Amino acid sequence: MSRIKNTFAALAAQGKKGLIPFITAGDPNPEQTVEFMHALARGGADVIELGVPFSDPMADGPVIQRSSERALARGVSLKHVLADVKRFRETDDKTPVVLMGYANPIERMGTEAFAAAAKEAGVDGVLVVDYPPEESVEFGKSMQQAGIDPIFLLAPTSTDERIAAVGKVASGYVYYVSLKGVTGSANLDVSSIASKIPAIKSHVSLPVGVGFGIRDAETARAIGEVADAVVIGSRLVQLLEEASPDMAAQSLTRFIAEIRTALDSAQ
Repeated sequence: MSRIKNTFAALAAQGKKGLIPFITAGDPNPEQTVEFMHALARGGADVIELGVPFSDPMADGPVIQRSSERALARGVSLKHVLADVKRFRETDDKTPVVLMGYANPIERMGTEAFAAAAKEAGVDGVLVVDYPPEESVEFGKSMQQAGIDPIFLLAPTSTDERIAAVGKVASGYVYYVSLKGVTGSANLDVSSIASKIPAIKSHVSLPVGVGFGIRDAETARAIGEVADAVVIGSRLVQLLEEASPDMAAQSLTRFIAEIRTALDSAQ
């Protein structure tokens, strides 16, 4: 059983909802990425999504785009991200880590080489934004053979056919994009999200995490009422953008702890 599956099984047994924070590897300082990952775990993160910097992050809004630009300007590559995960694993063998990014860096490395390197580093899941499920059967098999969960996005516009396609290749959890647009967008409609999740679960027998537009404890709690997990990214990246280097990790822990408390109050 994977770390991700173990984590969600434990959450379900406790009647709790998952908290999945996202940060971009290498931003704002490559030397602090592992420190930030530990800060998120201390705050109560159940799974950590670590963004792989990419030059054309088409699904991301301005905040995460800037974080990718800063990391790339400091020379951060997929190999550096894998090295960060390996360093994190030296002192944390429990918290699942999911790499989130785009196909190009993986294809440059080669799928098989990536699968081997990710497994060796201690990666638990991979979410590749521009890999559609219909074209990812072999990729999904390669990841699963390496003990890595292939995770896929679903959106408000996803048809039953698309949801079913995801259900055939995904493992770990699925990431439901709560609104039309890019990361960091606003105007969440919780009732709309609540109405979509049963349709997803009719085709996908995995936990459903909801992200995009979740920026505070109140919104996280509302989403936690209807989903299995909450994904929060742009607000954390913005926090790091604004924090002083010596206070950044502490700020992450404090913010995530607030979200954790809010989620634990969700029914």
